[in-house]
Amino acid sequence: MAERITSLHNPRVKDAVKLRSGRGRTRQGRILIDGWREVQRALQAGVEVSEVFACPGPDDEPGEQTLAAWEAAGVPVLRVSASVFARLAYGDREQGVVAVARAPQSALNALALPPDALVIVLEGVEKPGNVGAVVRTADAVGASAVIVAGGATDLYNPNAIRASLGTIFAVPVCAAGSLETAAWLRQRRFQIVAARVDAALPYTQVSYRLPTAIALGSEADGLSDVWRGPDVTAVSLPMKGVADSLNVATTAAVLLYEALRQREG
Repeated sequence: MAERITSLHNPRVKDAVKLRSGRGRTRQGRILIDGWREVQRALQAGVEVSEVFACPGPDDEPGEQTLAAWEAAGVPVLRVSASVFARLAYGDREQGVVAVARAPQSALNALALPPDALVIVLEGVEKPGNVGAVVRTADAVGASAVIVAGGATDLYNPNAIRASLGTIFAVPVCAAGSLETAAWLRQRRFQIVAARVDAALPYTQVSYRLPTAIALGSEADGLSDVWRGPDVTAVSLPMKGVADSLNVATTAAVLLYEALRQREG
């Protein structure tokens, strides 16, 4: 077994720690992935992992057997001390592995979609955890892609990766401007369904069997006027209590499962 890294001043450790900030990720073009399941899904998706920092505890079920398999596949695994690992781990999550990877690159025109594509568009959603939760649901229903419009959040923020349970590496995702996204969808003759709290049409009275893009905005500001027009169908969810809106990830789940119900039916 290779000698453990015990110094916080190790150059590779210092570079990895910088990836905890958005500025560091932008400058290096790299991201942090923490957790056994998340790292495994990144590797399965072909993400370029440059190194894995490992400090498995006695309760880490995958443990050394998984690390050995990664090493056999050519993944550099660096053993580190508990103090070094605590500095690398994001938030209070310490699952025994943190990987450094090249940030996946994708663009609208690179998305390969089926004829009956179902796409989610998130505009102005700031919380990475919400983005990750929507991606996780998109994966569950077999949606074709998730597009983050408006640049409100870092697509590969560690919290987004965590909330997606690593499915962000399996679902086609990309970031683009709102105008660019709307034009791209119209050019490809998508039905655009916009979720708005003031819409008169219930979400169940729309057919999602066509190629459909479901647009969702932030809880604070909703969708911009980019998502209005004669070719945009605005829908709402019933609100019977005192709250006037749902969490964006919850709204996405309701709409995506209605689309799945219709398509399977």
